[in-house]
Amino acid sequence: MMERKVKVVQLGTGKMAKYTMKYVLEKGGEIVGAIDVNPAVIGKDIGEIMGTDNLGIKVIDFKDAENMLTQTKPDVCIVETMSLLTDVEEPLMLCAKLGINAITTCEEAFYSWNSNPNLTKKIDDLAKQNGCTIVGTGYQDIYWGQLITSICGSTQKITKIKGSSSYNVEDYGIALANAHGAGLTLKDFDEQIASVDKISDIERQNIIESGEYLPSYMWNVNGWLCDKLGLTIKSQKQVTVPTTNKEDIYSETLGVTVKAGDATGMSAIVTSETNEGITIESECIGKVYSKEDFDKNEWTVYGEPDTTITVARPATVELTCATVVNRIPDVINAKPGFIPTAQIGELNFKSKVLNEYVSKE
Repeated sequence: MMERKVKVVQLGTGKMAKYTMKYVLEKGGEIVGAIDVNPAVIGKDIGEIMGTDNLGIKVIDFKDAENMLTQTKPDVCIVETMSLLTDVEEPLMLCAKLGINAITTCEEAFYSWNSNPNLTKKIDDLAKQNGCTIVGTGYQDIYWGQLITSICGSTQKITKIKGSSSYNVEDYGIALANAHGAGLTLKDFDEQIASVDKISDIERQNIIESGEYLPSYMWNVNGWLCDKLGLTIKSQKQVTVPTTNKEDIYSETLGVTVKAGDATGMSAIVTSETNEGITIESECIGKVYSKEDFDKNEWTVYGEPDTTITVARPATVELTCATVVNRIPDVINAKPGFIPTAQIGELNFKSKVLNEYVSKE
């Protein structure tokens, strides 16, 4: 067991970070540094970001990150910034270079081996070389992952797994809203977002190998589910369609009014066929919510027997951040490399302080 507090650096101090940092402190961790690129938060005390008293840790510019990380020697760096692996390449490579474990909410990083294998291997190789672990986690770890595979464990035969999840892009910041095409006209959506998937399997694979593929969140989730369940994917397809609203709707995150009929976000449907005869079809709907909309997560395992589970109005932001913090000891204990959570065991509640779950100093 680790005899001291787990030392954490927070990279990215936006909407998610105020919960993550609070949860780290509540679980007995120590925040030894914070990093951002936004001039509006650089120099701020993390207490101000969390809405508490000042804690004596000020947000520094990313250009000074290497020096700070070298001095503070954190056990883990939490990277909560962008949605695509290319967007977090620099901080993850920095952590791998310095031998610092990293845990990121980058959605693609949840299982980037199937969407950007070359960059994933590059990060994996450097992390192994320097003895640290890089992991992608978040809401999907339980609600699109472990929850479903646990239901599968109580099923005799499975023919299909079908899931859908909706969330408000307003809750997650501008990077996610832009990735969903929120605010685009339908023509622009078709050109910038949907066109990516109007290609053959061979063309898609070539784009994946080039590192320029834009996966929906479920693309990576399907890969994770197959890894966890021991399934072999023989084909996988993705379709993205815009979501719209009948009335104008204001987006605080984008700072604009999305006109009626324009894209409020998107629905992405990923279908995976496996050699074992099981089909996985998953859909994620991310959009600027109207007053009537709410988060909903629904999965059905078809087979003997059929089972459906629905989670209505989950506190997605808080669940995401609690997942990150509860995963910290798992990441520290894991083997070196860029490792999917499918390979580091079940995510469990941590009732004690984090360091009591760490098996190595």
